[in-house]
This record gives sequence, C-alpha cells and structure tokens, in this order.
Amino acid sequence: MFQQLKNIDTAFKHIRLFSYLLILACITVSCFAIYKSYQSSDNYKNHIYILANGKALEAFAADRKDNIPVEIRDHVKMFHHYFFTLDPDDKQIQAGITQALYLADGSAKTAYDNLKEAGYYNNIVSGNISQQISVDSVQVDINQYPFYFKCFATEKLVRSTSTLSRSLVTQGYLRNVSRSDNNPHGFLIEKWETTENRDLTTQSK
Repeated sequence: MFQQLKNIDTAFKHIRLFSYLLILACITVSCFAIYKSYQSSDNYKNHIYILANGKALEAFAADRKDNIPVEIRDHVKMFHHYFFTLDPDDKQIQAGITQALYLADGSAKTAYDNLKEAGYYNNIVSGNISQQISVDSVQVDINQYPFYFKCFATEKLVRSTSTLSRSLVTQGYLRNVSRSDNNPHGFLIEKWETTENRDLTTQSK
C-alpha cells in the first residue's frame, strides 16, 4: 500500500516537472516567435520597391547619418552646377542662380551680386559664351558641425573662337535645414567662398 502511494507520488512529481518544462518550452518558443516577427517586420519596413519602366526595383531605407557624406557631396555638386552653368541667355542665368540660392545663404547671394556688378553676366550674354562646370571632388569633414567642405572643380568657357579651362576651388560649411522641393537634401551652404579660380589652358577652334 505504501509502496503504491510512493509510486503515485513519484509519478506525480515527474508529471509536474514535465509540465513545468513543457510550459517553459512553450514560453521560450512564443518569445522567439514574437522576436522574429518584429525583426521580420523591421526588415520589411527597410525594403522599398520602386516601379520603373514596368519593373519593380528594390531600394533600401537607411538612417540619414549613414548617408550624410554622400548627400553633402551631391548638395555641393548641385549648388555649383546651378551657380556656374551659364548660357548666353538672361532667363537661363536667372533660373540657375535662383535655384542655386535655395541651397546656400547670403554668402552666395553676395558673390552673385559682386559678379553682376562687375558685368560678368552681361559679358556672358554679349559674348555668346557658354560656361560649364565639372566637379572633380568634394572633401567633407563630418566630425564638426556645421559640416566643412572643400570643392575642386574645372570650369570651361566656350567661345566661338576658343575654349578656356579654369581651375576652381571653393569652400564653406553646411548646416541642416528642412527638406523641400527646392532643397531636397536639407542642407544650407554657409560662409561660401572661392579660394582659387585660375586659368589652366586655352584651346583655339
């Protein structure tokens, strides 16, 4: 009789231990499933599909801090393109300068006013000169704020009789502003100045 009760008690202990282990295993599996579902959800949020020419192209979302140097370089290139790409057309010049001034502060407006006062844009129009710019490189220092940059570029002034190449070096700082259609990267160039603008070669036509 006592042996039977002892066996029943032992069996009950085993069943209770098994039940605890089963419950613990269920809780572990449930927690793991919940974790993986959240992880999968985050991964899907970072995947963006863009439809282009009937094809779905996958893009990836990333924190802005990962792309700051890339965005700064593109912002600086855009600004220099708008500011220095000139054709002998008043409306084109004004449109480009207006777009450039959305990307920079009063230092760029001062540079524009100085060039205008010196008759630079009138000479472009009257001489039927086209000015093009090619940005060679942009150095960026993101360890300080506002972010410092130095831009190295080459200008080409195309005349009917010759093409003049110039070396252009500028520098300045960038601070964060709100993104907009006119300023898609959300930076504003400050204290912009030209440190070098010298003739390199002249090629006759």
